[in-house]
Amino acid sequence: MSAALTLDEDRRRESDALLLRLRDEVSRLKSGLAGREAANAARVRSAQWMAVFSPAMIPPLLQTASYARLALSIGQDVDPDDAAKAAAVRVESQAVVFEPGRKFAFVLTEGAVRTWPGSPSLMPAQLDRLAQVSTLPHVRLGIVPWSVEAPAFPLHGFTIYDGAVSVVESLTGDLTLTETGEIDTHMDVFEAFAAAAVYDDGLRDLLGQIGADYRALAIK
Repeated sequence: MSAALTLDEDRRRESDALLLRLRDEVSRLKSGLAGREAANAARVRSAQWMAVFSPAMIPPLLQTASYARLALSIGQDVDPDDAAKAAAVRVESQAVVFEPGRKFAFVLTEGAVRTWPGSPSLMPAQLDRLAQVSTLPHVRLGIVPWSVEAPAFPLHGFTIYDGAVSVVESLTGDLTLTETGEIDTHMDVFEAFAAAAVYDDGLRDLLGQIGADYRALAIK
């Protein structure tokens, strides 16, 4: 096709990237939720570093199994077996977080941590998972408290892979961005929220306060 259209090298690369994206999207649609999760897992495994901004929910790589099952099914018309298989794939893919040689940076808003699916009783375990991951030397995890001024309106979350691709997850699929200007904008937004976040002991203190609120909700 490239030869027939006499595309130059830059246009050929753009065409190749578009075709790869289309093939990826079609594969995920044909394979359901489990196929989509498998494609996401492959993309994660291929990256050496990731920057994840999440204003509405716990990022997939940090979800407990209980949270993942609900994140993939609650409020959606999905096949229960497909959702269960997808959750299993998602949880299995989280092993990369503990692999040496990779780097991860996660920035969440407090709203993401306080938005709970199913029951508040599942959230203390989820908060424990966040606290555990925050101690890993190759992981930088921060939360922007509601008590500080937001540097921008967090319209959506995104994941940047190796500084070359940014993926925006939506209710109907993923939007894959590769233009340099788009990646730079997402990195600027990520860094702005990262600068407003709390880390390490401050992060764990905040998680402790939120956990106490969840435990109080669970006994009502």
